[in-house]
Amino acid sequence: MLQKSTGKRRRRPRGGKGSASLKFIPLGGVGEIGKNMNVLEYGDDILVIDCGLMFPDEEMLGVDFVIPDPAYLMANRDRIKGILITHGHDDHIGALPFILPRLDCPIYATRLTLGLIRSKLEEVAPKYELKAHEIAAGDVLEIGCFKVQPFSVCHSIPDGVGYAIYTPVGVVVHTGDFKLDPTPIDGRATDYALLASLGTKGVLLMMSDSTNVERDGFTPSERMVGKTMEQTFRLYRNRRIVVSSFASNLHRIQQVIETAVRFNRKVALIGRSMVANVARARELGYMNVDEDVFIQPSEIEGFPHSRLVVITTGSQGEPFSGLVLMSRGDHKHIKLGPKDLVVISALPIPGNERLVHRTINDLFRQGCEVIYEAEQNIHVSGHASREELKMMLSLVKPTYFVPLHGEYRHLVRHKQLAEELGLPSKNVFVMEKGDVLSMTKRQAKLLEKVPSGAYIVDGRAYSDLNGQLLSERRDLAEDGLVCISAVYDPAGNLLAPVSIESRGFLHRADADELYRSIEDAVEKAIKAAKAEGKDEDVSSRIRSAVKGVLKRFSMSAPVILVLTNEVQSGNGFACKFSRREQIK
Repeated sequence: MLQKSTGKRRRRPRGGKGSASLKFIPLGGVGEIGKNMNVLEYGDDILVIDCGLMFPDEEMLGVDFVIPDPAYLMANRDRIKGILITHGHDDHIGALPFILPRLDCPIYATRLTLGLIRSKLEEVAPKYELKAHEIAAGDVLEIGCFKVQPFSVCHSIPDGVGYAIYTPVGVVVHTGDFKLDPTPIDGRATDYALLASLGTKGVLLMMSDSTNVERDGFTPSERMVGKTMEQTFRLYRNRRIVVSSFASNLHRIQQVIETAVRFNRKVALIGRSMVANVARARELGYMNVDEDVFIQPSEIEGFPHSRLVVITTGSQGEPFSGLVLMSRGDHKHIKLGPKDLVVISALPIPGNERLVHRTINDLFRQGCEVIYEAEQNIHVSGHASREELKMMLSLVKPTYFVPLHGEYRHLVRHKQLAEELGLPSKNVFVMEKGDVLSMTKRQAKLLEKVPSGAYIVDGRAYSDLNGQLLSERRDLAEDGLVCISAVYDPAGNLLAPVSIESRGFLHRADADELYRSIEDAVEKAIKAAKAEGKDEDVSSRIRSAVKGVLKRFSMSAPVILVLTNEVQSGNGFACKFSRREQIK
């Protein structure tokens, strides 16, 4: 077995040998699908597992995605010994470009996962020098006071691992995202032998994927999708076939490409992440595809329909993804019509259902045929169903159990499943973000929360989910904006007509009387403020006056933005800007 070490000596925890407890802290990935980030802490040493993002819901206007709040890690970054990554899906690595440069700690991941991480960092944080350690299933790593052994798990992306983490208190098992597929595409099955061995020796804590706990039976093998694709290609020989999938589902993409080759079709890739992930997988040897299989997107419209397969992003209805642009007829390289078949090979992420259904409806409006999960077996999950979750619990036999990776109902259902298999209720913990589970060899208990939450990412900027940015966007979306601009002299006399601009509110053509009343109210407010000698009060007087007018004329409560320019004697002038304020 390969031995690796960080080169750092183990440090005895504060307070003497045996005095510290092991703490487990989820900072994301509980009560939600995505944003996975977990913390193990013993003495002076902290180990982080995963650093993922979550896709926004429809209320998060203009937001690209959501990441965990790193406040607790930032406050303790000198104690962080490394970040372990289970696999290369965005809900496990997507927050790294925003958080890792701030923590500047080592990262441990398998070869493909590191390749995908490097791609993300090159795009968002190109100047950051990654402290990367490539690992493989079966390695043993010395990281601070922890000994870490990654083990193989089968998932919907190659090179996924779980972790057995040996701590001074006991063994911790993090399953990662997994399923027990007996016929995996890459021949790399979940390591039953290691899990059974750990269970025999004794496991203190297990954290496990809960996504499919409400699904009975076993999750079908990924190979079933390959058979369905084969049947689909055979049935629709004369149509151009467009397949939409997650860009990180490389097993699925590999099967589509292999099927296309068998049916003598070329492949076009659409979507930046799709192109980047396939290129990286080919570069690292995880996809064996000849270059002459591919054509450029610019060649699509001139290519015979029966000889082409298009693989695109957009299976979740993302607003600017390839499939959504096609569904609206806005894609510059491809126009869909009656001679096209679209296959959506993914399930909607919880919260994305409306976006996905809207995309499907728009595709039908373009005249093409659409196959989606509700109709045929063109998608299988990468997550374990109930019987597989039972097998995992039975193999590992943990003393304590924490369900992870699921909405709150999934965590509760997983807790109930563990209790059905004999785990005492007091030993199963349904946790929320920021909860602290403290464990010794004899007991476990919840302590006070640590700071936790979420940040929204818009482009390359991010801010607190509960901060002003998202609140302002919601206000603007609900009631619109009225912008008042007034120029006056020191006596309060207007030097130009009051300017009123509105967006998302009643326009002048529809409410001329309202606008005249606003102009009169603004003029009176300026004169009143100046007469009382309260220069600093002009903007608030204008807002109050406009608020009064709107209450008489309208039920809406738009955001009011006031810009006041007081022109002094001579050529100079002073500009006073108000803050934005929503009328209640």
